Order: sequence, then C-alpha cells, then structure tokens
Amino acid sequence: MNIEPLLKYISKYIDLTTDEIAFLKSKITVRKFLKGQYIVQQGDVCRYTCFVLSGCTKTFYVDSEGQEHILMFSIEDWWTSDMGSFITQTPADFNVQCLENSELVIFPYESYENLLAGIPKLERFFRQIIEKAFVASQKRIVRNNSLSAKNQYLYFREQYPLIEQRIPQYMIASYLGITKEFLSKIKSQLILEQ
Repeated sequence: MNIEPLLKYISKYIDLTTDEIAFLKSKITVRKFLKGQYIVQQGDVCRYTCFVLSGCTKTFYVDSEGQEHILMFSIEDWWTSDMGSFITQTPADFNVQCLENSELVIFPYESYENLLAGIPKLERFFRQIIEKAFVASQKRIVRNNSLSAKNQYLYFREQYPLIEQRIPQYMIASYLGITKEFLSKIKSQLILEQ
C-alpha cells in the first residue's frame, strides 16, 4: 500500500517515528472507488474519513425539491467525508461521490479512535486540519454573502484551477449557488473584458 502522499502531508504538521508509521499503516486501508460511486450517502452514517491519493470527489446535499447543492470538491492531498456524521456517528447530512475513478486512504471510525489513542500527536494533527477546514468554511460563507457571483467565480478559478479543469460547469455553478446559464453569462462577459 503506497501511502507516501499521506505521510508527506502529515509531515507538514507532525513528525512520525518508524513505529508510529507502522501503527498507522495497520489501522488504515487504501481503497479504489469508481466514477459515480458514493463514499457516503445522505441518511447513512459516515463510517470513515478519507484522504484522496488520486481522483476527485464532491460533497453535496439534495434538498426537498430534489435540487443538488455542492459544498466542496476534493482532489489529491485533500480530505473528504461528512465530518459531522463521522465524528458523531449519526446519519449524514451530505453525500460524498466520486467524480473520477479515485483512490483513497480510508480511516475507519474505530481505527481513527485507536490511532488517536495510540499516537497522541495525531490528535493534534487532526485538530489542526479540522480547524483549517472550519476557517475555510467560514471564509466561504463571508464570500458568498459579500462577493458578486462574478467575483466568487473569479476567486474559485484563482484558488482551484486544477479542479475547474476536471469538473463540469454545471457543478461549478452549483458550488457557486448560481445557474449554469448565469455562469456561462459570467464567462462570456470575462472573455469580452480581456
């Protein structure tokens, strides 16, 4: 199992000994998912959190009218799951679905708890990445409430150029909270402004 990208990612926050790496490897698995496959579905309990080795996922919910609302995308070196469901082991509010064939490092809930007990510094690591995710989520709320749709799109394009090239435009529109027609209009306007 090649988890080098995960170990490199973790090393940005904490240093693991050879024994700790061996313990970590004993508690996780690498799993391949096909394009379209779900990691978790709304209403099911999220049994694991995942680190993306390759591929792309989307986290979204479907409202009472059947409308899809995308909250985030995850690509290589990003995490994906319904964190609220994972932490509380209660039914998920969100779906996580693969947009490409994907390879993920799976941290099952039971193993996650054992890992934190066995390698206490991993608790600090996970706290730091959850804090970063929380701050990013708050900043996104502010952007959604303060920026025009055009400026939200420009921010998305600047911050996530690798994602934009990999997903359909209607999904970007859903993420931005606008229609795909309005996104097309914004993109046409940007071309004219060049």
